[in-house]
Amino acid sequence: MTVSFEKALIANRKPLLSGLAIREFFRNPLAVGSAFPASRHLVESMLAPVDWKDMGCVVEYGPGTGIFTRALLARLPDDARLLAIDTSAAFISHLRERTRDRRLIAVRGSADNVLGIMADHGLDRADCILSGLPFSTMPPGRAARLMDRSCRALAPDGWLLAYQMRRAVGPLLARRFARLATGFEWRNIPPCHLYWAFRPG
Repeated sequence: MTVSFEKALIANRKPLLSGLAIREFFRNPLAVGSAFPASRHLVESMLAPVDWKDMGCVVEYGPGTGIFTRALLARLPDDARLLAIDTSAAFISHLRERTRDRRLIAVRGSADNVLGIMADHGLDRADCILSGLPFSTMPPGRAARLMDRSCRALAPDGWLLAYQMRRAVGPLLARRFARLATGFEWRNIPPCHLYWAFRPG
């Protein structure tokens, strides 16, 4: 896998408001990271360092309205699988209706059960997990357990990518991965810390 940590070329496009995202945020603000969908700046910066053409299985935690989901599908090979897990029935219904792609498996459930959900769909190990879940709002014990299960779900040379308003996920990644790079994208509402973790220990 070819990897570059050079900055992505950023296209000029403003984030779009989503009534669905706002409704789900106010319904459950601790589970939804933001009322605003990810901007194109954030998507490009987050995904640029990874070579997606070699990915066979990707898991997305908290796909929301599908901004990252569609960007991942545009980058993944034709035979890949993208498992999107969200606790919101509204978000999952939206994904299934708006994203007609045989590679997408949209599941209502908790990322805490990632291993069981993967097994239910015949998926062994993930090449990458992308997370927008707000680790800063989770009880510390749950955050640690979720990270441990995520490491078990990943292949030995797997990636875990996270975009976060705060830095709570940083120490969790640093203790579990051989390599960790960080960044920051201010051209997003809200601005986000970016994390690229490689090779779970």
